[in-house]
Amino acid sequence: MTDKSFKFSVISEPKDEKQWLGVARQAEDLGFTTLLMADVLTAPAPFPALALAAGATTTLRVGTWVLAGPLRLPRMAAWESHTLSALSGGRFDLGIGTGRPFVLEDADKLLGLQAPSAKERLAQVEKTIDELRALDGDAHTPVLIAAGGPKARALAAAKADLVTLAASPFTTREEMAERVAEVRKQAGDRAEKLEFISPIYVIGDEAPPWVPRLLRTDMKTLIEHDSLNILRGSPQEMADELRRRRETLGFSSFTVNAVFMEKFAPVVELLT
Repeated sequence: MTDKSFKFSVISEPKDEKQWLGVARQAEDLGFTTLLMADVLTAPAPFPALALAAGATTTLRVGTWVLAGPLRLPRMAAWESHTLSALSGGRFDLGIGTGRPFVLEDADKLLGLQAPSAKERLAQVEKTIDELRALDGDAHTPVLIAAGGPKARALAAAKADLVTLAASPFTTREEMAERVAEVRKQAGDRAEKLEFISPIYVIGDEAPPWVPRLLRTDMKTLIEHDSLNILRGSPQEMADELRRRRETLGFSSFTVNAVFMEKFAPVVELLT
């Protein structure tokens, strides 16, 4: 389905300066493309943390996974994104979405922000992208859209550079291939420029404690359903499986949590 080069990203969270810069430098040394960070109000803020990581590395990209649109005015999110892109030498990717339910709950509880409707949240995402494009001028900050429903997928087809398809861990390969094909068809002439990113939450046979809470299921069930959120086997077997996912599903970019960075590094070496 695609012959795009593989790219691999690490998702992590800062605990302190030494740990955070260590993660960034190790990710760069091991051949990962990007260091990603979530946008949640109960964790460190992404923009200053990612700026610090970019300043401590030379080729590593940094990005949000993903910015919650309702937490910021579109112009403010675009302003911060453009600044980080400019000061990092163009090494920033703006990942943005409409916000997961728990993020919207925290926004209400901690900031007093009432969650807009789904339609309004999607409009905020689009407005943020438009504001960023205006600020970028001749530059171009890559935008990743986390797209769940049909309207979000249509927006991704129209304006994203990178797309991750928010889906159940039990989404079948056939269903995922159909969604990728849908976005590509809607993108028209832009289709070949799109890069599809797939999150992998577990490398191997044992899931960290946070994975069942996040996915609301256990490892046994994920295996039984051939979930695309897990990757098992030897490094060579995992590399072969990712080649199959690229060929049959269209995914050329994959994310892993930093707890699996060293374990996954041999796969990165085989595919890059």
